[in-house]
Amino acid sequence: MIDVDKWAEIYATVKKHKLRTALTAFGVFWGIFMLVLLLGAGKGLEHGITNDFNIAKNAVFVWTQRTSVPYMGLKAGRFVHLTNDDVKAIQEQLPEVGILSPSNGLDGTFTVSYANKNSSFNVSGDYPEMLYVDPLTISTGRFINRIDIEEKRKVAVIGPRVQEVLFKEGVDPIGKYINIKGSYFQVVGKFTPVGKGEDIVYASQTIYIPNTTLQQTFNQPNRIGHFKIIPAPGVPAEVVEEKVKTLLAQRHQVAPTDLKAFGSANVEKEFKDVQGLFAGISGFSWIVSIGTIIAGIIGVGNIMLIVVKERTKEIGIRKALGATPWSVISLILQESVVITSIAGISGLIVGTGLVALINYLMVRFEVDAGFFASPEVDPQVALMAVVLLVVMGAIAGLIPATKAARVNPVEALKDE
Repeated sequence: MIDVDKWAEIYATVKKHKLRTALTAFGVFWGIFMLVLLLGAGKGLEHGITNDFNIAKNAVFVWTQRTSVPYMGLKAGRFVHLTNDDVKAIQEQLPEVGILSPSNGLDGTFTVSYANKNSSFNVSGDYPEMLYVDPLTISTGRFINRIDIEEKRKVAVIGPRVQEVLFKEGVDPIGKYINIKGSYFQVVGKFTPVGKGEDIVYASQTIYIPNTTLQQTFNQPNRIGHFKIIPAPGVPAEVVEEKVKTLLAQRHQVAPTDLKAFGSANVEKEFKDVQGLFAGISGFSWIVSIGTIIAGIIGVGNIMLIVVKERTKEIGIRKALGATPWSVISLILQESVVITSIAGISGLIVGTGLVALINYLMVRFEVDAGFFASPEVDPQVALMAVVLLVVMGAIAGLIPATKAARVNPVEALKDE
């Protein structure tokens, strides 16, 4: 590799056939370029979709619906109501549940007022543990705490849209009292929703109050709307989902075969499905790109065969003067590796640069492309591409190099 004469010969050969070399190398360049571009776009799509998972990746949600099967003398069609006793039962009987956050909400939206301003907002009764499941950024003040729950305090945490509508610009809402359906609640915090799209719109106009306060103030005694659950470490979300629904079915006399009495959402399963999708996209990108690279490598191999044929007499003279087979092989291999490496690294640089430019423009102009965000090239992919180029370049030159090493000096000198 450090033989200056060999490098000079390679440079002279490439310079002598510039167009032929460029056209041959373009196949390798295009293959690496497409690989980087496809993988970068795949990452952008992955980031865009996973950013929508603005809740814990292993969260489970369980709620009730109407029964569809008669059981123990009870007719089908009855609505199952969750209670505070269900919370205790889950905590005591299911060690697989790591975090349990009961939640309740006032049906629909309710008029909330402050001073002479009013509007309709969502009101949700929750527990402090909710932040483990559905994280919010508390921008000012605090969230609901355990003392609020135990003492049934009339405190509220508001979203940015609530502040925008009810309070004048520049007014700090902390400590102010807002009227929710005839009852006054003190604002103790303001949050910024995490995520994007419709989720942010809904969350920004939501008011969180202690669930125990909601039950007492708005005549919903001993009533729970749904459960937000995080499994204990090492426990699959699917196991927790099934055990919670089974326990609730036993407690509320629901038939074990009734699949409609309880609704649930398993975020972990959905997230794994999405990850599987992107693994498939990445695999497809590799297959397409490697196919293109192989086509380019075959082109390089064919050109090297032509090079060997053109330089048959030269190779014969080298061998007649004592050149070893390895010195001939290394010359051809080195030329092949140089062509593929330069072409491939050029494709890698151009592809990476294009992906970086797209990312920069999206950030610079604050482009919201929905399911596409922050395209990037994984450094490991770049390293694998470089290694692939070297290996492919060596393979491309192997057959021509072997042929060159077998040249008979006497026959080569007679070659025209």
